[in-house]
Amino acid sequence: QVQLVESGGGLVQAGGSLRLSCAASGRTFSMYHMGWFRQAPGKEREFVVSISRSGGTTYYADSVKGRFTISRDYAQGMVYLQMNSLKPEDTAVYYCAAGSGPGNLALSRGIDYWGQGTQVTVSS
Repeated sequence: QVQLVESGGGLVQAGGSLRLSCAASGRTFSMYHMGWFRQAPGKEREFVVSISRSGGTTYYADSVKGRFTISRDYAQGMVYLQMNSLKPEDTAVYYCAAGSGPGNLALSRGIDYWGQGTQVTVSS
């Protein structure tokens, strides 16, 4: 069992930065690929970024490449999302996610655990 708790969301002006954190409880943190999804009002939840359980492979949505960076800290059981050059279209609720299984590095084959989400609002 893994519990995910996000923090770090807030209101920022366009061009600004935020860092989201995801605290993962449980001793099996290293067994999971981790990632972030987001859902804007009236839209479906979409993939943003993922990092493999080894930390050696990352995948980014085209819309955030070059602006967002994911990292994980095994000792602390944390996953971070550094978001730079934020745009109004990045406004959404951001969810931390954990997935398992071979071939699921991009978290496209199912999510085992979701966090409760944290709101990010980017003003123009």
